[in-house]
Amino acid sequence: MAEPATQAAPEAVDLAAYCRRIGYAGELRPNLATLRALHEAHVGSIPFENIDVLLECPISLDTAALQEKLVRHHRGGYCFEQNNLFKDVLEAIGFAVIALAARVRFGTVGIRPRTHMTLLVKSEGQQYLCDTGFGAHGLLEPIAFHDGSIAELPLLSFRIQQEHADRWVLQATIEGPWSDLYAFTLEPQERIDYVVANHFTATSSDSIFRKTLTAQLVHREQRKVLRHGVLTIKTPAGEETRTVRFAAEALAVLREEFGIEVPAGKTLPAHIFA
Repeated sequence: MAEPATQAAPEAVDLAAYCRRIGYAGELRPNLATLRALHEAHVGSIPFENIDVLLECPISLDTAALQEKLVRHHRGGYCFEQNNLFKDVLEAIGFAVIALAARVRFGTVGIRPRTHMTLLVKSEGQQYLCDTGFGAHGLLEPIAFHDGSIAELPLLSFRIQQEHADRWVLQATIEGPWSDLYAFTLEPQERIDYVVANHFTATSSDSIFRKTLTAQLVHREQRKVLRHGVLTIKTPAGEETRTVRFAAEALAVLREEFGIEVPAGKTLPAHIFA
């Protein structure tokens, strides 16, 4: 009788390659200083982007695929890619990480499905909300996880509110004093739990990622976003905007502002420039 097939062990995280990718040369210990430094370096180096969605390339959440795309090929991705990679890295260092599912509220109407991934990380006896996958309106660094917690930063401040017994909300100072970014519960998620949401986000005609090109980066003194044909760069001095009307302009902006090269032989769809 044949032996039953066994599943291959997941690929180990190449921490050295990841650190080179984000320009991090500090210690790799499961402490708060490392967590903060890695989070800020990640969101400032690996862009939030949806190019593969527009090119109809499959979006894999496997550790090996994430390292190949985001680390070795110097690409970016959206929340499921970004936060699964960050989770892999943190766990390899020794952090305790819980993956969560959230409903995006900012820029939406009505109740949205749970199509966002965020992380709860324990360090030095305290839990922190971490999120490397919300783009230009997202966290620069972890925020302490408790009701009323506030992180004041140069361009945006963030707050956590307990809205219900089992529902929490992350807010930011985007429009008015506080705008809801997303709501979430504390039910732990496995990687397989994101497969359906990832498929919807990447392939559904109702997904915003199928309708416009976006690329975004977050730095302490600069938040940069390309979306709906407009490049916006926000600094403490104000905002600068530039219209991006044609494919050649978009390719140049992706390369020069976000460090992204569209895969050879691939063409961005014409409808995003209409």
